[in-house]
Amino acid sequence: MFIEAFRRRRGAEIDDAFPWTVPALRALREMRFTAPVTFLMGENGCGKSTLLEALAVAVEASAAGAEEVDVDATLSGPRRLADAFETVERGRPRAVVFFRAEDSFGFTKRIEREMKEINAEADAMLADPKASESRRQLGAGYVRSTAGMLAYKYGADPHARSHGETFLGIVRADVQPRGLYLLDEPETPLSPTRVLALLALLQDSVAAGSQFVIATHSPILVAFPGASIRVFDTDTIVETPYEELEHVRVTRDFLNAPERYLRHLTGPASEQD
Repeated sequence: MFIEAFRRRRGAEIDDAFPWTVPALRALREMRFTAPVTFLMGENGCGKSTLLEALAVAVEASAAGAEEVDVDATLSGPRRLADAFETVERGRPRAVVFFRAEDSFGFTKRIEREMKEINAEADAMLADPKASESRRQLGAGYVRSTAGMLAYKYGADPHARSHGETFLGIVRADVQPRGLYLLDEPETPLSPTRVLALLALLQDSVAAGSQFVIATHSPILVAFPGASIRVFDTDTIVETPYEELEHVRVTRDFLNAPERYLRHLTGPASEQD
């Protein structure tokens, strides 16, 4: 457990602009983390992703995305939220990474750009007329080894996979023992089978001493044994048992009797003008 709590600073100023317009965030005073895996759940717009993003800013997480959290323009609201909170931390994780499924292609573009820049630098070294042949070869080889490490970690062609494969590959490549990982809706690009693969990865990582905070809608993912599930409900955030989750109830009811839901969607086609 590297993060024990995320709590409002005494005297922190709030206003009527986002993210303080989100009732659950405006009312939040403290969130304590009591399990190696904490899930944040709720309807769209409830504030779970914003809170996760603010947590990423507060712990200065590296972003597996197009930009780092301190400069990403889409995180201006979460940065304001983070300014009003402080983290209670224990120990030092080996890695602190923020994963946002929607930005996985942005991350692969970033990796691809870095690999091209590294190879261009190596080519420039090889063409340097002021250096000896041995020095040119040695310098270029050293520089290219950095691109080689990126290719080994993320693939020589980071775009040669589907969205789901790309995201799961990034997570697998960056997760290491005794790390702190913040994931925003990781199920979005994944098939149910791949969500199960992510569950297995979580299990192995927790056994190796890692902590996860995950915003999700997935009733499969939140079945992780021993997880703490926090549900955003209007202006409250309530720890909720798995069996009492609305996501679980609706999904189970639908799968047991889809016709009960689908009959409300059928009817005469709308008239054309």
